[in-house]
Amino acid sequence: MDGILDYNFQWAKMFSGEPALWMWEGFTTTLQISAIALVGAMLLGIFICILRMTPFKPLRWFALAYTEFFRNTPLLVQIFFWYNASHFVIPAGINEWMNDLYYWFPGPFAVLGHEFVGEWVLFNVELITGVIALTVYTSAFIAEEIRAGIFSIPKNQLEASRAVGLSFLQGYRYVIMPQALRIVIPPLISQALNLIKNSSLCMVIGVTEMMFQATQIESYHAIPFEAFSVALMIYLAISLVVSFCITMYNKHFMIQVMY
Repeated sequence: MDGILDYNFQWAKMFSGEPALWMWEGFTTTLQISAIALVGAMLLGIFICILRMTPFKPLRWFALAYTEFFRNTPLLVQIFFWYNASHFVIPAGINEWMNDLYYWFPGPFAVLGHEFVGEWVLFNVELITGVIALTVYTSAFIAEEIRAGIFSIPKNQLEASRAVGLSFLQGYRYVIMPQALRIVIPPLISQALNLIKNSSLCMVIGVTEMMFQATQIESYHAIPFEAFSVALMIYLAISLVVSFCITMYNKHFMIQVMY
């Protein structure tokens, strides 16, 4: 207890100089990899869901193996797999090109009254492999949730759509899918939030997201409590903002449908 009471908190360090810059870079990197992976996971998840429902058995078996494999293996192991196998999966020329691809901040710019200038790596092998791991892992869960949403719609609705002249694909597009997507919005929100939080695991392969930067701040400036507290609060704020925005959109959408 004496050690805790005697600890000299240095919150000012977190909002000035290198710690503020590093945490800002970690924040933007976290948002970047989460947004890219979420879009990719949605598209890939819908595609895998379609394969799960196709009458062609080899495609169904492939989709089933895909979802079972990636849902039942740890994400951390998958991240290491993609990172260490990237030179087998990604051609060497593309690896070199990604290492040379940079984005420059249109600086100088100010955050919280502090000015930042410099270059920032937008794409590199570590970031790409982290996005691939998050995308593939999350898409397996999304595929199953969308499939469950489709199966929750009574079959007679598809039959009724065919009876009024819609084709099979039109019935799914205009009747089944709109209802299924409304049903799966809550679990999709949970998957989006899980993806944002899971992005912190990418620090193990050198992606400079928030946990990586918090660890770096702790090592170089010896303020572990402040660094990890700020990282925790940022993760909490992101989760609350995403939950609130999507919940409000869902509520507005439901009201319009009812009327």
